[in-house]
Amino acid sequence: MHELVTMLVKGLVDEPEQVMVNTIEGERSIIFEVRVTPDDLGKVIGKGGRIANALRTIIRAAGAKERKSIWVDINKLGEPSARFPEE
Repeated sequence: MHELVTMLVKGLVDEPEQVMVNTIEGERSIIFEVRVTPDDLGKVIGKGGRIANALRTIIRAAGAKERKSIWVDINKLGEPSARFPEE
């Protein structure tokens, strides 16, 4: 799953070497924290969030057999995560 998220996001951005994907796995959930440069953020989110929603749909479908809630959190590099503000 981590490789799928990384591959999809790197295919969308201009600076794929700057893409960072962190996986946080709990008992009932998996969170993928995606970090990209500020210039690439719009490319990953898309107009009205369409690309981000499509990315989330693909990842949830791919992870259906995991029987866990799957979340994709997209942020700029250097920005704290919305789910984990202490970072």
